[in-house]
Amino acid sequence: MKRFFAVLHARNLEFLRDRSALAWNIILPFFIVLGFAFAFSGGPRDLFKVGVYRGNPSEQSDIAFLKTKYVQFIPVDNLQTAQRKVEHHQLDMLLDVGPPTRYWINTDSPNGYVLEQMLRGSGAETFERNALTGREVRYVDWLAPGIFAMNMMFSCLFGIGYVIVRYRKNGVLKRLKATPLGAFEFLTAQVVSRMSLIALVTTIVYVGCDLLIDFTMHGSYIMLAFTFTLGAVCLISLGLLTAARFASEEFAGGVLNVLTWPMMLLSGVWFSLEGTHPWVQKIAQIFPLTHVVNAARAIMLDGAGFVEVLPQLLVLGVMSAVFLGLAAALFRWE
Repeated sequence: MKRFFAVLHARNLEFLRDRSALAWNIILPFFIVLGFAFAFSGGPRDLFKVGVYRGNPSEQSDIAFLKTKYVQFIPVDNLQTAQRKVEHHQLDMLLDVGPPTRYWINTDSPNGYVLEQMLRGSGAETFERNALTGREVRYVDWLAPGIFAMNMMFSCLFGIGYVIVRYRKNGVLKRLKATPLGAFEFLTAQVVSRMSLIALVTTIVYVGCDLLIDFTMHGSYIMLAFTFTLGAVCLISLGLLTAARFASEEFAGGVLNVLTWPMMLLSGVWFSLEGTHPWVQKIAQIFPLTHVVNAARAIMLDGAGFVEVLPQLLVLGVMSAVFLGLAAALFRWE
């Protein structure tokens, strides 16, 4: 038992003296709980979602239905996009406050039926009824793009970060420094290598899952592949930036966790950000994973083309260039 307690005591001291690991174990759960509490702060959750076209719901005081409690009225700018959301059961109803006044519901949606009865009961007989049909987007269909992107994120960040830091710790980079190889060339080779592996793995996972589950896919496979490829380049560049100067694998792992956990929780992988705090939605825009997930979902579920996802692609392209440039400038061989 003396030997056992001696080893136990030594291991405890080792853990307590590792300030970065100790701080991470304390801070991480605190920020996870605090983040979820902030994201979903507010009063009772609304039961229904209604899109309002050509009008601000808060200013339509003459329409009694827009004062209904526990119904979230969401202003929409694009009528066709909102109609697709009704078809996919992402919106329970779509209102056009006109003129002319009209509404759309999905005849296969129970929530749409209830809202239609509430609309008629509020005295809005002047609204023209438009029926839509469409298969409900299953949660697995909605979740799949986020899962693929999240798996890609972990592979990019940890697959690059740990490798570079281990090279530096073991003296491999010090030997490479004596060769004509430049930092930008070395980092670019790492990007291409990791991107090729990720493309192969993601393709195998997608095809295998699609054969078993039959995902909803309304867009172009080429466009989806291009989006994931650009997202992988951006995430790999971020991984290279985090590993540009660190020599401790433990510290690098903590930094990578600091990056991956907020992205995994706040990039819309597991739940939609539409009902979260507005500040959460704004913060999510700084994460590369948010733009990858949004673009992939738009392609798979809404059939979006190049023009529709161009804003997300531009953001990913700019982030990739900035991350890779900073990684090359800050890179340290020793």
